[in-house]
Amino acid sequence: MAAAAPAAAASSDAATATAEPEAGDEDSREVRVLQSLRGKICEAKNLLPYLGPNKMRDCFCTINLDQEEVYRTQVVEKSLSPFFSEEFYFEIPRTFQYLSFYVYDKNVLQRDLRIGKVAIKKEDLCNHSGRETWFSLQPIDSNSEVQGKVHLELKLNELITENGTVCQQLVVHVKACHGLPLINGQSCDPYATVSLVGPSRNDQKKTKVKKKTSNPQFNEIFYFEVTRSSSYTRKSQFQVEEEDIEKLEIRIDLWNNGNLVQDVFLGEIKVPVNVLRNDASHQAWYLLQPRDNGNKSSKTDDLGSLRLNICYTEDYVLPSEYYGPLKTLLLKSPDVQPISASSAYILGEICRDKNDAVLPLVRLLLHHDKLVPFATAVAELDLKDTQDANTIFRGNSLATRCLDEMMKIVGRHYLKVTLKPILDEICESSKSCEIDPIKLKEGDNVENNKENLRYYVDKLFSTIVKSSMSCPTVMCDIFYSLRQMATQRFPNDPHVQYSAVSSFVFLRFFAVAVVSPHTFHLRPHHPDPQTVRTLTLISKTIQTLGSWGSLSKSKSSFKETFMCEFFKMFQEEGYIMAVKKFLDEISSTETKVSSGTSEPVHLKEGEMYKRAQGRTRIGKKNFKKRWFCLTSRELTYHKQPGKDAIYTIPVKNILAVEKLEESSFNKKNMFQVIHTEKPLYVQANNCVEANEWIDVLCRVSRCNQNRLSSYHPSAYLNGNWLCCLETSENALGCKPCTAGVPADIQIDIDEDRETERIYSLFTLSLLKLQKMEEACGTIAVYQGPQKEPDDYSKFVIEDSVTTFKTIQQIKSVVEKLDEPHEKYRKKRSSSAKYGSKENPIIGKTF
Repeated sequence: MAAAAPAAAASSDAATATAEPEAGDEDSREVRVLQSLRGKICEAKNLLPYLGPNKMRDCFCTINLDQEEVYRTQVVEKSLSPFFSEEFYFEIPRTFQYLSFYVYDKNVLQRDLRIGKVAIKKEDLCNHSGRETWFSLQPIDSNSEVQGKVHLELKLNELITENGTVCQQLVVHVKACHGLPLINGQSCDPYATVSLVGPSRNDQKKTKVKKKTSNPQFNEIFYFEVTRSSSYTRKSQFQVEEEDIEKLEIRIDLWNNGNLVQDVFLGEIKVPVNVLRNDASHQAWYLLQPRDNGNKSSKTDDLGSLRLNICYTEDYVLPSEYYGPLKTLLLKSPDVQPISASSAYILGEICRDKNDAVLPLVRLLLHHDKLVPFATAVAELDLKDTQDANTIFRGNSLATRCLDEMMKIVGRHYLKVTLKPILDEICESSKSCEIDPIKLKEGDNVENNKENLRYYVDKLFSTIVKSSMSCPTVMCDIFYSLRQMATQRFPNDPHVQYSAVSSFVFLRFFAVAVVSPHTFHLRPHHPDPQTVRTLTLISKTIQTLGSWGSLSKSKSSFKETFMCEFFKMFQEEGYIMAVKKFLDEISSTETKVSSGTSEPVHLKEGEMYKRAQGRTRIGKKNFKKRWFCLTSRELTYHKQPGKDAIYTIPVKNILAVEKLEESSFNKKNMFQVIHTEKPLYVQANNCVEANEWIDVLCRVSRCNQNRLSSYHPSAYLNGNWLCCLETSENALGCKPCTAGVPADIQIDIDEDRETERIYSLFTLSLLKLQKMEEACGTIAVYQGPQKEPDDYSKFVIEDSVTTFKTIQQIKSVVEKLDEPHEKYRKKRSSSAKYGSKENPIIGKTF
């Protein structure tokens, strides 16, 4: 995922010299609020079966921000307990109220059936962070599927009627709505009903329908009489009676106008009239709520359960100079002796989930060329505890996780140039490769399937062992270090130098990418179940082929008899020598003469909608679905993947990439690619996808000459720009262009954001850090043998004195960073008034 703002690419030396900012400086600088979501959709169980003879379902799961789908799993066929096992990670570019997971039953002829959902409020996400949890599926009905907010103003006026009595009038001003959902993929046609509701009255009025917009501007005023009859004289008639105030409320219901079909409920708000008890007027934004009867049926069937692992983070990234001391401390980690006493290693020790620490740590060290020495040092620590050469680097330690993450980051392009063409062939072919006798379908020929599988394995294996020239230098440097250390640790084992490298490059890199190509952006869509099975068989074979021990010792690790028989085809000297040669090449220190500079880097691809560049026969420009592909050289779109390009924009011609206001075409998630010809207007499928495309396009074109400093946020239609009403199509932009993003198109790292994440992890783990500090003190005082396990035994403390000093430094820099964070939180809470657009009211206001 691309970072959302530019990072300062300072070296570690420069970071050391950074001066402390003056107190209060953060008030005048921009603080970036960045949200991300990481996790795993594991499995569902006990889903409701069909009532007919075929009780099984074809299931998939989606992730939704409110009502906007941003992720979809593959379809698992014929199961009531589908196993998805799909990991996800993306930046969240907008505010949201609920994170929802919907389980669907795939229907070929009709609309997919929603079985149930898990909906978690944003403020409750922290309660489930970092652990797998079973959630019961909840029923779905139209009265509970809401999103968006309403801007409302209420006033109470006193009027004198013709007969001289005083009449009190409630004025309801429905100003606007924001963030209403898409209906069938399109912006809705919303209108509002405004009702004054009490024990004996229900007066209802209605706004006009606004066409094709998720952010309608209504600006309509409605009047309701709220005074009792003139015969009631117990209290002054110049006041609304207390009894009336307590019982009356304004209810606003939002609807989508269905024209020829039934109108769709979009949400409601209820505001008691007594909000005007102490004020002449009341104005606020309200979040739309489900109906009172939404999801509250007296009896519901057990719809099943969904197992999820969710990690939501919200980081407040301060200006760069605040992170100097913490960055310096972290970047010194590779030089600390022993490595277990370094701040980076301590972070991995105290985090509840090591994965939380690994991602920001690897990215920060990689950005400053410190990852190779750090990874080498922690791997050496791993080797000290390894007693059997056959189990080398097989665990999930800090070292193996750091290397896994490094390969994902720097090896993305390597995987694309090596695996993608063959994976495309496999996924687009219908050849069966099933060789398990139990799973063979009627009419399958197992010998033909074996030949198909061998053809794919041979082709993929041949491509991999010839790909050493494309292997990134960082990976080669680490593989060289692993090889040397393994040889020193097990000097009598001639194979260990190769198994140390193959355990990463085959087992944790190529084999994983083959079995889940969508996760590594090697395929645009999830493979069908038959292809998933084919990829699984190929991956298992490639993994074993790459295992030096399995080849050199003429044995395989397969438990299945049919796989053992199949693998015998590959136990030949030629395969052994090919693997050896490949491992030698990628773990060598010799300088490689790579031809990669002349080959364009594949950055992103996917299906979106673009507005026609020219006019159609009837003179109207429409939107068409196209396949977009971006490399480091050009942006192209095609009718279908693999077809010739219809239109090409050289990257060097891109002048700006910016969001496009929804009002231009009444469509959400639009952006514009401004280049030397007419702007290209594009609509992404959701907000996450739009954000990713904007970021990667900005990154690849950031250093272009003649980039624009201003742009038009709306389109040029009917002879003028909609934003500023300038009539000239060549008029200068009316809005400054947004800031660029880091220029490194292959390794996009926002070091300030990564350092902020590490600060947050230290803050969350202060109690465990305190325990580690106490352990250092205990070890320093008591030097005798440890008699029984205690709280300290789970920490790796080789040098208690050095570790204690590092912990003291960590606590010091964290405390210094606490101050500007606390100032910002106070400023944010005071500026975001409850009822503002940024902090809307939830539910009733009393």
